[in-house]
Amino acid sequence: MTQIVELKGTEKRLYQLVAPLVMNPEVLKQNYNYPFRTSESFVWFVAVDGKDVVGFLPLEYRKREVVINNYYIKENNAEVLKTLLEKVIASIDEDKQLSSVTFIEHQTTFQELGFSVEKTWRRYVKMNKEK
Repeated sequence: MTQIVELKGTEKRLYQLVAPLVMNPEVLKQNYNYPFRTSESFVWFVAVDGKDVVGFLPLEYRKREVVINNYYIKENNAEVLKTLLEKVIASIDEDKQLSSVTFIEHQTTFQELGFSVEKTWRRYVKMNKEK
C-alpha cells in the first residue's frame, strides 16, 4: 500500500528518501535532465510503497502561490500521481493559488482534479487549480 509522507524541504529524511532517485540517470532523463532542487521554502510529498519511493511532488511556497515543479512519478503511474495530488490539494490554504508545471503526459490527471491550462509549451503545461 502506498503511503504519502510530507516533509520539509531540508529535512534529513527527505534526502534519505529521494537522493537515490534525484541522482539516478533514468529519473533525470524523465525530468528532461533538469536537476531537482529544494530549500526551506519547499514542502515535499513523497509516495512510498514498502521501501520504494514511487513518486514525489515538491511544492515551492511563494508569497501568494504554491508551485509544483520538477516532480517524479515512477512509470508514470496515474494512481500514484492522483493520490499525491489529492494530498497536496488538501494541504493548500485557500488564500494561496496552486499551480503546476506539468508534464504533457500528466495533463489529463491534473485536469480531472480541477486544474486548467494556462500555457502550453512543447513538453510541459502550466496549469492552475480552480478554486
